Amino acid sequence: MLYATLKTLHVLAIIVWIGGMVFAHFFLRPAVAQLEAAARVRLMHDVLGRFFQAVLVAALLTLASGIWMLGRVAKQVVQSGGSFEMPLAWTVMAVLGTLMVAIFMHIRFALYKRLSKAVAAADFTAGGAALAQIRTWVLVNLALGVVVLLATLMHGAY
Repeated sequence: MLYATLKTLHVLAIIVWIGGMVFAHFFLRPAVAQLEAAARVRLMHDVLGRFFQAVLVAALLTLASGIWMLGRVAKQVVQSGGSFEMPLAWTVMAVLGTLMVAIFMHIRFALYKRLSKAVAAADFTAGGAALAQIRTWVLVNLALGVVVLLATLMHGAY
């Protein structure tokens, strides 16, 4: 029961994270492109601040639940006398998922901080530059997330 609950939380956290990146990149960003720079940068700052709070929880929940599920399976295999060898899809998921968390931490604690400073200083040119960097790294994380999903689903890891 605990495994099923953690797996459900793991998947739901991933849905929030990847779904939010899709929404922000393909729907929100093009819609706010019509706004003047000051309004656009302030709006994106506010929206991303809220989104990044949710992603921080989702990323940490994904990482913690993934590690716990992996450890539980390994422990069960070893306790039953077997030798645990992590499937390739799980390895891809673990490595790329950890990389995604590291990239998100850079986005949240370095790039978003630059955006916040620019908004506070009403420097919308610097804010636009910070948003461009955030957009690039969000796109990288989105691509990695899609690769993880494809590797996982195509190899029946879930």
